[in-house]
Amino acid sequence: MRARTRALIVPREHGAWGLLLIPLFTGVAAGIGEAQRYWPLLMFALAAVSLFWLRAPVESLLGSGPMRASSARERWIALIASFVLAGFATACLIAIMWSGHNLKLLTIGSVAAAAFIVQTILRGLGRGVRMASQLMGAAGLTATAPAAYYLGTGRLDSRALILWTANWLFACNQIHFVQLRIHATRAATLQEKFAQGKSFFLGQAVLLLALALGTLSRMVVPLLIVAFLPGLVRGTMWFFQGQEPLDVKKLGWSEMRQGAAFAILLAIAFLFH
Repeated sequence: MRARTRALIVPREHGAWGLLLIPLFTGVAAGIGEAQRYWPLLMFALAAVSLFWLRAPVESLLGSGPMRASSARERWIALIASFVLAGFATACLIAIMWSGHNLKLLTIGSVAAAAFIVQTILRGLGRGVRMASQLMGAAGLTATAPAAYYLGTGRLDSRALILWTANWLFACNQIHFVQLRIHATRAATLQEKFAQGKSFFLGQAVLLLALALGTLSRMVVPLLIVAFLPGLVRGTMWFFQGQEPLDVKKLGWSEMRQGAAFAILLAIAFLFH
């Protein structure tokens, strides 16, 4: 019973936690390196985690998630959790924007909300657009990066946009790679793997080319490429390895390590530029 209650109110998608916390960390690191605005950053981090957590009990009430509140007691627990999380997040956001401060946060929030609305629409269209819906959800989750940067520096500039884009592109790479591993479990040779994952392979090449062109044009710093390298190498090497049995847990931990490496390297790229 305790396990079921926990599942009703605690998000179970470990990958989604990473998509939230990695950009949040990079945004805080990039923002805190330029200013000493610790209080808004702390309030925003708490609000972001609370709003993300809010999704689980709300979906339990609506019956749209993996777990559904099926009794009066479970509905009451999910309802209480929803009110507590929503109230706490609202209080944090009010504290951040009190007396008209940090109002540009509403702009970022509006774009993130639009991404989540599009994700919800795509999820209703079936499994054929499942990855597209995940990419739109990632666009909303990675909005924590520019938001944290803005709160730390007081600026919503090109660096904030680059930070958002970099986090979203990395999230897209991870989502695409995980889907590829799931659907290409039986692929053993290079030809079989390329037949299954040519869009992923070409996407990585385009990403690397875009990063190189951005560096040459001085739009991005060279260290930004370094942040993507571990993931790009991981994705490329898979094509040249033999058949591997799919171990979802092992894959999850591997992608978590990739995310941690990306977050640290991206934070260093912004701190030293």
